[in-house]
Amino acid sequence: MKSKFVGCLVGSAVGDALGSLFEGFWASDLEFAGYSGRWTDDTHMMIGVAESLISCGGFDGSHMAQIFIKNYEEEPWRGYASGPPQVFRMIKRGLAWSEASKRLFNGLGSYGNGAAMRVAPVGLLYYDNEERLRSVAYAQSQITHAHELGMEGAAVQAYSVALAVKADSSSELDSYEFLGKVKEFTISEVYRQKIEKCSELLSETNKRKVARELGNGVEAYNSVPAAIYSFSRNWHSFKDAVTYAVSLGGDTDTIGAMAGAISGAYHGVENIPEEWKNKLEKKHYIEKLAEELWNLKSRKSG
Repeated sequence: MKSKFVGCLVGSAVGDALGSLFEGFWASDLEFAGYSGRWTDDTHMMIGVAESLISCGGFDGSHMAQIFIKNYEEEPWRGYASGPPQVFRMIKRGLAWSEASKRLFNGLGSYGNGAAMRVAPVGLLYYDNEERLRSVAYAQSQITHAHELGMEGAAVQAYSVALAVKADSSSELDSYEFLGKVKEFTISEVYRQKIEKCSELLSETNKRKVARELGNGVEAYNSVPAAIYSFSRNWHSFKDAVTYAVSLGGDTDTIGAMAGAISGAYHGVENIPEEWKNKLEKKHYIEKLAEELWNLKSRKSG
Protein backbone atom coordinates (compact mmCIF):
# COMPACT_ATOMS: atom_id res chain seq x y z
CA MET A 1 0.00 0.00 0.00
CA LYS A 2 2.88 2.38 0.72
CA SER A 3 4.15 1.71 -2.81
CA LYS A 4 0.76 2.76 -4.16
CA PHE A 5 0.92 6.05 -2.21
CA VAL A 6 4.42 6.77 -3.55
CA GLY A 7 3.43 5.62 -7.04
CA CYS A 8 0.49 8.01 -7.06
CA LEU A 9 2.45 11.18 -6.25
CA VAL A 10 5.51 10.25 -8.30
CA GLY A 11 3.24 9.13 -11.15
CA SER A 12 1.39 12.44 -11.07
CA ALA A 13 4.64 14.41 -11.27
CA VAL A 14 6.03 12.20 -14.05
CA GLY A 15 2.82 12.61 -16.07
CA ASP A 16 2.99 16.37 -15.59
CA ALA A 17 6.66 16.53 -16.66
CA LEU A 18 6.06 14.36 -19.74
CA GLY A 19 2.92 16.22 -20.73
CA SER A 20 4.58 19.62 -20.37
CA LEU A 21 6.65 18.83 -23.48
CA PHE A 22 3.53 18.84 -25.65
CA GLU A 23 1.10 21.30 -24.06
CA GLY A 24 -1.24 22.83 -26.60
CA PHE A 25 -0.21 20.50 -29.41
CA TRP A 26 -1.68 17.42 -31.03
CA ALA A 27 0.76 14.79 -29.85
CA SER A 28 -0.15 11.52 -31.56
CA ASP A 29 3.46 10.56 -32.36
CA LEU A 30 5.27 11.03 -29.09
CA GLU A 31 9.01 11.55 -28.81
CA PHE A 32 10.12 12.02 -25.22
CA ALA A 33 13.75 12.82 -26.02
CA GLY A 34 13.34 16.25 -24.43
CA TYR A 35 12.14 14.86 -21.09
CA SER A 36 14.02 16.54 -18.25
CA GLY A 37 11.78 15.62 -15.34
CA ARG A 38 10.91 19.29 -14.84
CA TRP A 39 7.32 19.70 -13.74
CA THR A 40 4.82 22.58 -13.71
CA ASP A 41 2.30 24.23 -11.39
CA ASP A 42 0.27 20.99 -11.43
CA THR A 43 2.85 19.21 -9.30
CA HIS A 44 3.78 22.37 -7.40
CA MET A 45 0.21 22.66 -6.12
CA MET A 46 -0.11 18.89 -5.55
CA ILE A 47 2.95 19.18 -3.30
CA GLY A 48 1.21 22.03 -1.45
CA VAL A 49 -1.89 19.90 -0.84
CA ALA A 50 0.27 17.09 0.55
CA GLU A 51 2.37 19.43 2.71
CA SER A 52 -0.72 20.97 4.29
CA LEU A 53 -2.55 17.67 4.90
CA ILE A 54 0.57 16.28 6.58
CA SER A 55 1.25 19.40 8.68
CA CYS A 56 -2.34 19.66 9.91
CA GLY A 57 -3.14 15.93 10.12
CA GLY A 58 -5.99 16.58 7.69
CA PHE A 59 -7.61 19.50 5.90
CA ASP A 60 -7.25 23.09 7.11
CA GLY A 61 -8.31 25.56 4.43
CA SER A 62 -6.50 28.59 5.82
CA HIS A 63 -3.25 26.64 6.22
CA MET A 64 -3.47 25.12 2.73
CA ALA A 65 -4.11 28.53 1.17
CA GLN A 66 -1.05 29.95 2.92
CA ILE A 67 1.07 27.01 1.70
CA PHE A 68 -0.14 27.63 -1.86
CA ILE A 69 0.78 31.31 -1.54
CA LYS A 70 4.21 30.58 -0.06
CA ASN A 71 5.06 28.02 -2.73
CA TYR A 72 3.83 30.30 -5.52
CA GLU A 73 5.87 33.25 -4.28
CA GLU A 74 8.99 31.10 -4.10
CA GLU A 75 8.54 29.73 -7.65
CA PRO A 76 6.03 31.83 -9.61
CA TRP A 77 7.53 30.67 -12.92
CA ARG A 78 6.00 27.18 -12.75
CA GLY A 79 3.30 28.01 -15.31
CA TYR A 80 0.39 29.13 -13.17
CA ALA A 81 -2.77 30.26 -14.95
CA SER A 82 -4.06 33.75 -14.17
CA GLY A 83 -6.71 32.69 -11.64
CA PRO A 84 -4.75 31.34 -8.66
CA PRO A 85 -2.38 34.35 -8.35
CA GLN A 86 -5.43 36.64 -8.35
CA VAL A 87 -6.93 34.56 -5.55
CA PHE A 88 -3.65 34.60 -3.63
CA ARG A 89 -3.53 38.40 -3.78
CA MET A 90 -7.11 38.65 -2.48
CA ILE A 91 -6.34 36.30 0.41
CA LYS A 92 -3.21 38.30 1.27
CA ARG A 93 -5.39 41.42 1.39
CA GLY A 94 -7.54 39.74 4.03
CA LEU A 95 -10.31 37.93 2.16
CA ALA A 96 -11.21 34.52 3.62
CA TRP A 97 -9.69 31.49 1.85
CA SER A 98 -13.19 30.15 1.21
CA GLU A 99 -14.47 33.39 -0.36
CA ALA A 100 -11.73 34.77 -2.60
CA SER A 101 -12.11 32.43 -5.58
CA LYS A 102 -15.85 33.05 -5.74
CA ARG A 103 -15.06 36.53 -7.06
CA LEU A 104 -13.50 35.20 -10.26
CA PHE A 105 -15.41 34.96 -13.54
CA ASN A 106 -18.28 37.29 -12.65
CA GLY A 107 -18.86 35.65 -9.30
CA LEU A 108 -19.30 32.16 -10.73
CA GLY A 109 -15.85 30.84 -9.85
CA SER A 110 -13.53 28.83 -12.07
CA TYR A 111 -14.39 25.44 -13.57
CA GLY A 112 -10.85 24.87 -14.76
CA ASN A 113 -8.94 21.71 -13.88
CA GLY A 114 -6.57 23.35 -11.39
CA ALA A 115 -8.22 21.75 -8.36
CA ALA A 116 -8.39 18.30 -9.98
CA MET A 117 -4.76 18.28 -11.10
CA ARG A 118 -3.52 18.66 -7.49
CA VAL A 119 -6.07 16.55 -5.60
CA ALA A 120 -4.25 13.18 -5.61
CA PRO A 121 -3.13 13.43 -1.93
CA VAL A 122 -6.79 13.77 -0.91
CA GLY A 123 -7.64 10.60 -2.84
CA LEU A 124 -4.86 8.81 -0.95
CA LEU A 125 -5.60 10.04 2.56
CA TYR A 126 -9.34 9.39 2.31
CA TYR A 127 -9.37 6.41 -0.06
CA ASP A 128 -11.58 4.41 2.32
CA ASN A 129 -13.99 7.21 3.28
CA GLU A 130 -16.06 8.35 0.32
CA GLU A 131 -17.95 11.05 2.18
CA ARG A 132 -14.82 12.64 3.65
CA LEU A 133 -13.01 12.34 0.33
CA ARG A 134 -15.75 14.30 -1.41
CA SER A 135 -15.95 17.03 1.24
CA VAL A 136 -12.17 17.58 1.36
CA ALA A 137 -11.86 17.46 -2.44
CA TYR A 138 -14.54 20.17 -2.64
CA ALA A 139 -12.99 22.26 0.14
CA GLN A 140 -9.45 22.26 -1.26
CA SER A 141 -10.97 23.13 -4.64
CA GLN A 142 -12.81 26.10 -3.19
CA ILE A 143 -9.51 27.85 -2.43
CA THR A 144 -9.03 28.55 -6.15
CA HIS A 145 -11.88 26.89 -8.12
CA ALA A 146 -15.29 27.59 -6.64
CA HIS A 147 -17.50 26.65 -9.60
CA GLU A 148 -19.42 23.42 -8.97
CA LEU A 149 -17.92 21.82 -12.11
CA GLY A 150 -14.40 22.63 -10.94
CA MET A 151 -15.14 21.20 -7.49
CA GLU A 152 -16.85 18.11 -8.87
CA GLY A 153 -13.93 17.47 -11.22
CA ALA A 154 -11.60 17.43 -8.22
CA ALA A 155 -13.87 15.00 -6.36
CA VAL A 156 -14.19 12.66 -9.36
CA GLN A 157 -10.41 12.64 -9.85
CA ALA A 158 -9.81 12.00 -6.13
CA TYR A 159 -12.31 9.15 -6.17
CA SER A 160 -10.62 7.59 -9.20
CA VAL A 161 -7.33 7.66 -7.28
CA ALA A 162 -9.07 6.04 -4.31
CA LEU A 163 -10.49 3.26 -6.50
CA ALA A 164 -7.03 2.63 -7.96
CA VAL A 165 -5.47 2.46 -4.50
CA LYS A 166 -8.01 -0.15 -3.41
CA ALA A 167 -7.80 -2.22 -6.61
CA ASP A 168 -5.71 -5.39 -6.66
CA SER A 169 -3.11 -4.80 -9.37
CA SER A 170 -2.14 -8.47 -9.43
CA SER A 171 -5.40 -9.37 -11.18
CA GLU A 172 -7.14 -7.92 -14.23
CA LEU A 173 -9.01 -4.66 -13.88
CA ASP A 174 -12.55 -4.57 -15.24
CA SER A 175 -12.54 -1.17 -16.94
CA TYR A 176 -16.31 -1.09 -17.32
CA GLU A 177 -16.79 -1.80 -13.61
CA PHE A 178 -14.20 0.86 -12.69
CA LEU A 179 -15.92 3.47 -14.84
CA GLY A 180 -19.31 2.38 -13.53
CA LYS A 181 -18.19 3.11 -9.96
CA VAL A 182 -16.90 6.54 -10.96
CA LYS A 183 -20.19 7.32 -12.71
CA GLU A 184 -22.12 6.20 -9.65
CA PHE A 185 -20.00 8.45 -7.42
CA THR A 186 -20.49 11.71 -9.29
CA ILE A 187 -23.57 13.79 -8.60
CA SER A 188 -23.09 15.89 -11.75
CA GLU A 189 -24.98 15.04 -14.91
CA VAL A 190 -22.15 16.58 -16.97
CA TYR A 191 -19.63 14.14 -15.51
CA ARG A 192 -22.04 11.21 -15.58
CA GLN A 193 -22.47 11.67 -19.32
CA LYS A 194 -18.73 12.01 -19.90
CA ILE A 195 -17.91 8.88 -17.85
CA GLU A 196 -20.61 6.96 -19.73
CA LYS A 197 -18.94 8.12 -22.94
CA CYS A 198 -15.63 6.74 -21.60
CA SER A 199 -17.19 3.27 -21.44
CA GLU A 200 -18.58 3.59 -24.98
CA LEU A 201 -15.15 4.58 -26.32
CA LEU A 202 -13.01 1.86 -24.69
CA SER A 203 -12.44 0.08 -28.00
CA GLU A 204 -12.20 3.25 -30.12
CA THR A 205 -8.98 3.43 -32.17
CA ASN A 206 -9.36 6.99 -33.44
CA LYS A 207 -7.67 9.25 -30.87
CA ARG A 208 -9.02 12.40 -32.45
CA LYS A 209 -12.54 11.09 -31.92
CA VAL A 210 -11.71 10.29 -28.27
CA ALA A 211 -10.31 13.80 -27.74
CA ARG A 212 -13.32 15.34 -29.47
CA GLU A 213 -15.90 13.38 -27.45
CA LEU A 214 -14.22 13.53 -24.03
CA GLY A 215 -12.40 16.84 -24.40
CA ASN A 216 -8.74 17.70 -23.81
CA GLY A 217 -9.05 21.32 -22.66
CA VAL A 218 -8.37 23.20 -19.43
CA GLU A 219 -11.97 22.88 -18.22
CA ALA A 220 -12.25 20.18 -15.56
CA TYR A 221 -15.08 18.40 -17.41
CA ASN A 222 -12.95 18.38 -20.57
CA SER A 223 -9.85 16.86 -18.99
CA VAL A 224 -10.71 14.78 -15.91
CA PRO A 225 -12.74 12.29 -18.02
CA ALA A 226 -9.88 12.05 -20.55
CA ALA A 227 -7.43 11.17 -17.78
CA ILE A 228 -9.75 8.56 -16.26
CA TYR A 229 -10.34 7.10 -19.72
CA SER A 230 -6.60 6.94 -20.44
CA PHE A 231 -6.08 4.84 -17.33
CA SER A 232 -9.18 2.68 -17.86
CA ARG A 233 -8.14 1.87 -21.40
CA ASN A 234 -4.48 1.22 -20.49
CA TRP A 235 -4.74 -0.09 -16.93
CA HIS A 236 -2.18 -2.81 -17.65
CA SER A 237 0.75 -0.38 -18.00
CA PHE A 238 1.71 2.90 -16.31
CA LYS A 239 3.77 3.86 -19.34
CA ASP A 240 0.94 3.17 -21.79
CA ALA A 241 -1.66 5.04 -19.69
CA VAL A 242 0.41 8.21 -19.40
CA THR A 243 1.67 8.10 -22.97
CA TYR A 244 -1.91 7.71 -24.20
CA ALA A 245 -3.12 10.59 -22.00
CA VAL A 246 -0.44 12.91 -23.37
CA SER A 247 -1.14 11.78 -26.95
CA LEU A 248 -4.68 13.18 -26.73
CA GLY A 249 -3.19 16.66 -27.04
CA GLY A 250 -4.55 19.87 -25.55
CA ASP A 251 -3.82 20.38 -21.85
CA THR A 252 -1.29 17.55 -21.92
CA ASP A 253 0.57 18.26 -18.67
CA THR A 254 -2.61 18.20 -16.59
CA ILE A 255 -4.22 15.22 -18.33
CA GLY A 256 -0.86 13.43 -18.02
CA ALA A 257 -0.59 14.32 -14.33
CA MET A 258 -4.10 13.08 -13.53
CA ALA A 259 -3.70 9.85 -15.51
CA GLY A 260 -0.29 9.36 -13.89
CA ALA A 261 -1.77 9.77 -10.41
CA ILE A 262 -4.46 7.14 -11.02
CA SER A 263 -2.12 4.72 -12.78
CA GLY A 264 0.63 5.20 -10.19
CA ALA A 265 -1.87 4.54 -7.41
CA TYR A 266 -2.87 1.33 -9.16
CA HIS A 267 0.55 -0.06 -10.08
CA GLY A 268 2.82 1.26 -7.32
CA VAL A 269 6.07 3.15 -7.75
CA GLU A 270 8.06 0.10 -8.91
CA ASN A 271 6.13 0.00 -12.18
CA ILE A 272 6.96 3.54 -13.26
CA PRO A 273 9.79 3.44 -15.83
CA GLU A 274 13.17 4.02 -14.20
CA GLU A 275 14.31 6.52 -16.81
CA TRP A 276 11.30 8.70 -16.02
CA LYS A 277 11.65 8.41 -12.25
CA ASN A 278 15.39 8.98 -12.17
CA LYS A 279 15.20 12.33 -13.94
CA LEU A 280 12.22 13.57 -11.96
CA GLU A 281 12.78 16.91 -10.28
CA LYS A 282 12.68 16.70 -6.46
CA LYS A 283 11.87 12.99 -6.69
CA HIS A 284 13.08 12.23 -3.17
CA TYR A 285 11.00 15.01 -1.66
CA ILE A 286 7.87 13.85 -3.49
CA GLU A 287 8.53 10.28 -2.31
CA LYS A 288 9.01 11.56 1.24
CA LEU A 289 5.67 13.39 1.16
CA ALA A 290 3.93 10.23 -0.08
CA GLU A 291 5.49 8.19 2.72
CA GLU A 292 4.46 10.78 5.30
CA LEU A 293 0.90 10.67 3.92
CA TRP A 294 1.01 6.90 4.25
CA ASN A 295 2.25 7.21 7.86
CA LEU A 296 -0.51 9.72 8.62
CA LYS A 297 -3.09 7.37 7.12
CA SER A 298 -1.69 4.44 9.11
CA ARG A 299 -1.94 6.43 12.37
CA LYS A 300 -5.52 7.48 11.56
CA SER A 301 -6.46 3.88 10.77
CA GLY A 302 -4.63 2.40 13.76
